[in-house]
Amino acid sequence: MDNPVLVEVLRGDAVESRHRGAIAIVDAAGRKVAGLGDTARPVFPRSAVKALQALPLVESGAADALDLEPAELALACASHNGEEVHVNAARVMLLKAGLEEDALECGNQWPSRMQDVAAIHRADATPCPLHNNCSGKHAGFLGLARTLGAPTRGYVEPDHPVQIEVRAAIEEIAGVSLKDMARGTDGCSIPTYAMPLEAAALAFARLGTGEGLSPLRAEAVERLYNACVDNAFMVAGSERFCTEVMRTFRGRVFVKTGAEGVFTCSIPEKGIGIALKCEDGATRAAETMMAAVIDALIDKDEDETAGLAPWLAPRLTNWTGRHVGDIRAVSDAFAPLRSVAG
Repeated sequence: MDNPVLVEVLRGDAVESRHRGAIAIVDAAGRKVAGLGDTARPVFPRSAVKALQALPLVESGAADALDLEPAELALACASHNGEEVHVNAARVMLLKAGLEEDALECGNQWPSRMQDVAAIHRADATPCPLHNNCSGKHAGFLGLARTLGAPTRGYVEPDHPVQIEVRAAIEEIAGVSLKDMARGTDGCSIPTYAMPLEAAALAFARLGTGEGLSPLRAEAVERLYNACVDNAFMVAGSERFCTEVMRTFRGRVFVKTGAEGVFTCSIPEKGIGIALKCEDGATRAAETMMAAVIDALIDKDEDETAGLAPWLAPRLTNWTGRHVGDIRAVSDAFAPLRSVAG
């Protein structure tokens, strides 16, 4: 099945580029509520499933044993900018586990924003693993390893107890066996497993509702959901889609980006989860796709409409600030999703 064109990029009034994609919308019982494109084809969800990867941290009791704050749990689910608040929170998470930054195996990464890069240069320093956008997730893995009594070295390897727990949690909540799925290595060195968009959407329907889960897991997903929507800045940071959309909808929506054009979303009031993939991996197009899905599914007040608008139809400017084009969702393609809003 060919994926439909879901986003167009205009230069002036002419279409310059087109982005195809697939979108799965599933309820907590596993029923496919709606879909666009090939939603059965496995894709690597990458960082879009970090909230699922954090489940063992909460379910095991490690989060409580380490006295992790909600903002720190949000950071465990984050792909952050490497801003000072993110770096400091990751450092505190490690200290609570009795570890230092050299325990992190995610690698050094420059912060996303130029002002944070400049601050490192002014200090005549270099970036460290704490600046890595995945440092909170890795600090959570290390805290889990300490609580399990497992080695902290090699916690990123597929056969390490931490990754075995993470894989099992994803399989159960997504209703999918990863054994026969393609396995790759993520940018931060942990295993990443391909799965159908429908499975990822099911997982996030359950994340947002707790339906179909054991009491322990239902409590864990509620804590993680609330931690993220209440501390949206920790999940991404300044001028980031995930942070701004969760702030705009004030707890109604959880949304998380992943590399190569993947997004996941929970909308508890609708009882649904969403997973999408921009076929060519373009983040800017994936953000517009996700904004268009939310726009189609949720009744919005004036503030929510205004907050979503910049992501729904981003303006393109040149180096002088002149408006030269736009990114827009293909309205006819998203029209079938509006019936879900019912």
